[in-house]
Amino acid sequence: MDHTTKSRPGYLSSVLRNKCPRCRQGDLFQSTHPYKLSTVLKMNETCPVCGQPTEIEKGFYYGTGYVSYALSVALSVSTFVAWWVIIGFSLHDSRFFWWMGINAVFLLAFQPLLMRLSRSIWISWFVRFDTDWKQSAQISGQTGMASS
Repeated sequence: MDHTTKSRPGYLSSVLRNKCPRCRQGDLFQSTHPYKLSTVLKMNETCPVCGQPTEIEKGFYYGTGYVSYALSVALSVSTFVAWWVIIGFSLHDSRFFWWMGINAVFLLAFQPLLMRLSRSIWISWFVRFDTDWKQSAQISGQTGMASS
């Protein structure tokens, strides 16, 4: 077994932690706190570690609306199933309306996290992980930060 192999950070872990998809080390967002609403979607222009641009082209993140919608539907289905299993539904009382209200609160509470996660997922679909990103950056003339 070769002990000199590089450790490869996991895809799911890097997406959930909002890390750069190229090096899986640098932060995508300027602030690590998702509930600081004034900076919730402010991203670094480039990855602070490998220099990967975060906005590949103008309007790149318009597609995140679809990802955010899918995540919101998944959260709603999860709360629906949990409510059905734990509390149950009935046509003779207002349990369904209670679920709708609590689900709406969950969606509002998790919206900053869902927006960030959708951006992280979206860019990870278009930028591949590169184990040799340091060598690629040196060849192209970048050293840590992308040149403008």
